[in-house]
Amino acid sequence: MQTKSWKVKEAADDKSALALSDSLNVSSIVAHLLLQRGITNFYEAKSFFRPSLESLHDPFLMNGMQEATQRVIRALTTNEKICVYGDYDVDGTCSAALMYLFLKELGANVETYIPNRITEGYGVSITSIDILKERGINLLITVDCGITAVEEIAHAKKLGIETIVCDHHQPKDILPDAYAVLDPIKPGCTYPFKHLSGAGVAFKLAVAVGERIGKKDMALKYLDLVALAGAADIVPLLDENRILVKEGIDLINTNPRPGILALIKGARMEPGNLSAGQIVFTIAPRINAVGRLGDAIRAVELFTTDNPKKALELAQVLEDENIERRKIDEMTFSHAMQLVDSEIDFDANLGIVLHYEDWHPGVIGIVASRLVEKFHRPAVMLTTIDGVAKGSARSVPGFNIYEALQNCDDLLLQFGGHEAAAGLAVEIDKLDEFKQRFNAVLRQSMTSENIIHEINIDAKISFSEISPKFLRVLDQFAPFGPGNMRPVFLSENVSLVYAPRIVGSNHIVTSFKQNGNDKVFDAIGFNLGAFATHIDKEKNLVDIVYTIESIQKDGKTYPQIRLKDIHVKENIVIEK
Repeated sequence: MQTKSWKVKEAADDKSALALSDSLNVSSIVAHLLLQRGITNFYEAKSFFRPSLESLHDPFLMNGMQEATQRVIRALTTNEKICVYGDYDVDGTCSAALMYLFLKELGANVETYIPNRITEGYGVSITSIDILKERGINLLITVDCGITAVEEIAHAKKLGIETIVCDHHQPKDILPDAYAVLDPIKPGCTYPFKHLSGAGVAFKLAVAVGERIGKKDMALKYLDLVALAGAADIVPLLDENRILVKEGIDLINTNPRPGILALIKGARMEPGNLSAGQIVFTIAPRINAVGRLGDAIRAVELFTTDNPKKALELAQVLEDENIERRKIDEMTFSHAMQLVDSEIDFDANLGIVLHYEDWHPGVIGIVASRLVEKFHRPAVMLTTIDGVAKGSARSVPGFNIYEALQNCDDLLLQFGGHEAAAGLAVEIDKLDEFKQRFNAVLRQSMTSENIIHEINIDAKISFSEISPKFLRVLDQFAPFGPGNMRPVFLSENVSLVYAPRIVGSNHIVTSFKQNGNDKVFDAIGFNLGAFATHIDKEKNLVDIVYTIESIQKDGKTYPQIRLKDIHVKENIVIEK
């Protein structure tokens, strides 16, 4: 029994690996891992293992930064009324909190605005612009949104509101007629790093303003918010993002602001060893939940309060919302699975497009991701809002879902996003045509490799090579995420110390040893419960694909194998 396809990456040149291994005094396995990441010499390795704020790019290399900085400083000096306009997810709320706190510290007359996911939808709207005009806003700063708001920003301009766009999403053919547009991926922008989060772009604006007014390092105190956003928004953890997320996580672990500390404690954790992975799977869902089910401004309030008591109260609200979100999530996923069984013919369709008018709009993006994980195909989940089918699209690795939607744009009322995820809206009477076109686009542009659930393995390794030094060096590869994923290993002919047992809903725990070696590693395999009845520890050796993580037990740190897949070798008598 083996559930996925395994592919071991091509090994690096032995000569290069030996040279790097000698210069760094690391094992050949570590050298191969570094070479796979494009790290070829001592100096590149030093930069990788010791990411430094000194290596951040000059913010003024970003097109539009001069104009944006000058406009912010003018608003500060003339006491204009500023609104920071964010999005309702982790990146959007962190971006809004960052910019608000930064401007507030400079004495700005500033407020925040986060649209309601259910009643207003994503991004800048005509309605929100009218509301801000009534509030007397002179300068609008959008963060993590705005790059496609051409009509809305034109409307703001007519009303006398000037706009600075800070975004990282894909622009459309026409850019908004804003006072300044900051987006590293817009046409003509030569900024050297293209993969910043929305909070990363906002941070760059804050750094630039700080430099111009003689407070160069002022923005650094908000790196915790940049790290939360960067980890949660699944941006590549390379170049600047690696620096920003690492420094921000260090700040969270050593001196968390009240709101973040309250979130961590609400998740029954303690600061000190928080990782990017824990942000993604534990902290981020709590932040997202408050925007999925209600008003995300509460997340901004949590990040901006300096009152520990208020922070605990707000964190509890996020905790309660997340519990409710999980219930709705499970019900929606169960229903979606029924619709897949009854409506989707995988022989004829490469993608999954589902619509149900009463699904909660706050969870369909999560469920789309779960469908992708289960079926390894692009998935679109749509609900009905104000008579229009609206929802989320999620993709498989290596396939650009944004470009697929671009090829359907004549059928869509709106869409936006990036390679891995997007939002969209379509008229109900055009749903069938959209489904047909979407699948036609997939047939033209996807390959069979896109829908095979393949595990890419970094290296084959024996347990004898997993030494304490190896583990210490491996820990320094963090923070892990897209572009710098946790290394995946293959170990062959491994035996079980005890029969696997099921924990939780469908997870297994066991321990492994290899070739009579006395090293024993505890292991956990999430959603691998089916293997519990397929492995006989007395009769079966197994090949395992896994990552290695550190866990805390009784105040000590131990390595734990996180299983990704297992190949059971049948009818082998194991010598005792």
